[in-house]
Amino acid sequence: MRSKDTSHRRETEKSALLLKETKERIVQEARDVLMEDRTVSHFLTEFDIHLLKEGNQFHLYEKLGAHLVVKDGVHGVLFAVWAPNAETVSVIGDFNGWKWGATSLYLRGDGSGIWECFVPHIGHGMAYKYAIKTRQGWCLEKSDPLGFHSEVPPKSASLVWDLKYAWKDGAWMKKRGGYNAHNKPMSIYEVHLGSWMRSPDDGNRSLTYHELADKLSAYVKKMGYTHVEFMPVMAHPFQGSWGYQTIGFFACASFFGDPQGLMHLIDALHQNDIGVILDWVPSHFPNDGHGPYQFDGTALYEHEDPRKGFHPDWKSSIFNYGRDEVRSYLISSAMFWLEKYHADGLRVDGVASMLYLDYSRQEGEWIPNCNGGRENLEAIWFLKRLNEVVYGAHPDIQMIAEESTAWTKVSKPVWDGGLGFGFKWNMGWMHDTLVYFTKDPIYRKYHHNQLTFGLLYAFTENFMLSLSHDEVVHGKGALLRKMPGYDEEKFANLRLLFGYMFGQPGKKLHFMGGEFGQWDEWNYETSLDWHLLQWAPHQGVQKWMQDLNRTYRNEPALYENDASHHGFEWIECGDWEGSVLSWIRKGQNWEDDIVIVCNFTPVLRQGYRVGVPRAGCWKEMLNSDAQEYNGGGRGNLGRVWSESYHWNGRDNSVSLTLPPFGALFFKREK
Repeated sequence: MRSKDTSHRRETEKSALLLKETKERIVQEARDVLMEDRTVSHFLTEFDIHLLKEGNQFHLYEKLGAHLVVKDGVHGVLFAVWAPNAETVSVIGDFNGWKWGATSLYLRGDGSGIWECFVPHIGHGMAYKYAIKTRQGWCLEKSDPLGFHSEVPPKSASLVWDLKYAWKDGAWMKKRGGYNAHNKPMSIYEVHLGSWMRSPDDGNRSLTYHELADKLSAYVKKMGYTHVEFMPVMAHPFQGSWGYQTIGFFACASFFGDPQGLMHLIDALHQNDIGVILDWVPSHFPNDGHGPYQFDGTALYEHEDPRKGFHPDWKSSIFNYGRDEVRSYLISSAMFWLEKYHADGLRVDGVASMLYLDYSRQEGEWIPNCNGGRENLEAIWFLKRLNEVVYGAHPDIQMIAEESTAWTKVSKPVWDGGLGFGFKWNMGWMHDTLVYFTKDPIYRKYHHNQLTFGLLYAFTENFMLSLSHDEVVHGKGALLRKMPGYDEEKFANLRLLFGYMFGQPGKKLHFMGGEFGQWDEWNYETSLDWHLLQWAPHQGVQKWMQDLNRTYRNEPALYENDASHHGFEWIECGDWEGSVLSWIRKGQNWEDDIVIVCNFTPVLRQGYRVGVPRAGCWKEMLNSDAQEYNGGGRGNLGRVWSESYHWNGRDNSVSLTLPPFGALFFKREK
């Protein structure tokens, strides 16, 4: 009996000792992981390769590229690159005198096509490229497709970079879903960082990310915009492309500083409760020799057949969306900007060019799909998968499509047969509206339907009304210069355009400079004409935009039901002879209703009767002709009382004074 007790005690002690040793080992391993977490996370596993091969590796930036790691107690850089058809791959850089073959990468034996190596005793900031010898005998020097930073063009080497940054936007990140929701106001200020503001005392250079942080945040907050949208900040070799010829899908544009600089800019905007949307271009990439084009001597990222792989408009390459590794690469890029840079959304450029195989092509220049149609089935599948993955991981952001055709359900969920975007730019509204506004007012009555037609389809998508950079380039002229008439009439028309836009259903986007009536067409090489603000007409336009943004953000009727017919009702859309429109914007509460009346002619209309939804005193909330906007001061003395006079099919109506080119907003006083 005692023998059994002794044996049991020994077994218990042995188990306790083993448990203690196991706990100590687990604790030590945890410490090791904490000490060398970058090493653990960046080495490729069999499961990583499995995901890559099936197109489901969505954090490729954690596995490929150049990563600072500790291996066997030695600090260095782990290089990994996908080049399945290369004969040899080496890494060249400052550390080895850029000597070919001095630092070879080794091809993994798992069929992944990935080459990798660990280079000790090099670190942050080191310049490098991949030296690739192809099976055809070509010798290529390529920047890293997953590099985090790069030299300032025309130099083209990648830079080893640590992306550590101490974010201070925790409060914003927790609540941003409420700012990005469909039933919340979204007024977006589109910005080109290189030309928003320049330093005239320093060679007219562009401001850095750090310099922009305080200046841009303060201005956007003052103007009342809810978000900014940056034209592409991804690395691009030619500034004249405005960023749309992206070559570094994981690197920020080095023209303006380093990754931490861009993070600081986004952080500053977030701390001021301003969301940040990034333009992202998965539709094509340039053919520069150091980029992804013919990366390992073959069409690796692009489609091999030029009828599917070459973009005739932009003279660039089109991604092969049917290749699993390419889908992983692109979706990983989207996730990278959302996760590493805290972007609140991506505006996807050139979606129309992705959807159609015959986009900008003549007969015989394109290949039908397997069903004989013109739809790019691989690209369609990619876009759906992209949105599923992104929204699945980050439901509090927005994906926005620049799509200019009649493709259905662009902004509807994938499960409902849609592409899965959150919003779609309403290019039809933009085109019809600008065509109308450029007409001499005497002829506008013959084009009345260009303002009313858009309401027939306004609720088929989650639309965003955009007056973007595309409307003020390539000889189109600035918005102000598009307007007809003398200068005073031009300014009045511009204020009317903005008022009409804010009264319509749909989120809003304005390109920089329009908000104060820039005269000249946008030029990416110069600053906006801020000096114009010394004159009253430009001050008036800017003040009008401030008040529109303020009213828009404070009035639920102007945004709650943007994507529903319940949020809009015509009062009178048939007065083509007078070129006057009137309508109601509705929120969830009928007491929030706002009546909007626009006069698109230079005629002062007195005693113009408009039916209103309820009796009472209607306050004139906004009047684009007010003197504070440098207008003529004509209006309704701040408010008007309804009469029991049946008009426009309503029991109550008001008699209004409509100023020339005037936009008026009314709300019933409680």
